[in-house]
Amino acid sequence: MAIEHFIAAFLCEFVKLLTGVRALWRGSLPEDRRRIYFANHRSHCDFVLIWAALPSPLRRRTRPVAGADYWLTSALRRYIINRLFRGVLVDRSAGRAQGNPVDLMGAALSAGDSLIIFPEGTRNLGDDLLPFKSGLYHLAKAHPEAELLPVWIENLGRVMPKGALLPVPLLCSLTFGAALTLADGESKDGFLQRARDALLALAPPAD
Repeated sequence: MAIEHFIAAFLCEFVKLLTGVRALWRGSLPEDRRRIYFANHRSHCDFVLIWAALPSPLRRRTRPVAGADYWLTSALRRYIINRLFRGVLVDRSAGRAQGNPVDLMGAALSAGDSLIIFPEGTRNLGDDLLPFKSGLYHLAKAHPEAELLPVWIENLGRVMPKGALLPVPLLCSLTFGAALTLADGESKDGFLQRARDALLALAPPAD
């Protein structure tokens, strides 16, 4: 795996150089804790930016959750997601032939890893957030030992617009918020709205 570690480290430095990304920790610190980083979703490069912003010891224990329908379509994508990032691949089709997504993500948490997830479920190039899928709630309920950390990604949708082959250099920022936990007796809808509000609160003010 030495070559994969080298390639992943090089990719991190390349991404940081290309985007000029700044990691802003507000209410939390980059600590070695089991976490579920949940973020707004602008492009297929989102998880790479978050992963690259973490200190190296945390990167080795943090796995992105990604759609199998995209990442398994070519040998290069399979190598990137499986060998470089150890991604947790979820089947977004109706039949879910590869297993229940929450169970797959839960297995990674139980093994001691952290996760990067996008609760909107699909890329969103708007300024607002789409309604959150229920997976974040089910993970929080099944794994109370894991902190839930909101991460707002600013500008990456313009760095890697949908359909673009190469990124467009532009400064990006990641804002990591304070950790959330599921309150006793909190409803699914109430929790998802609270998590969504916590993520939106990290967005920069509108011009």
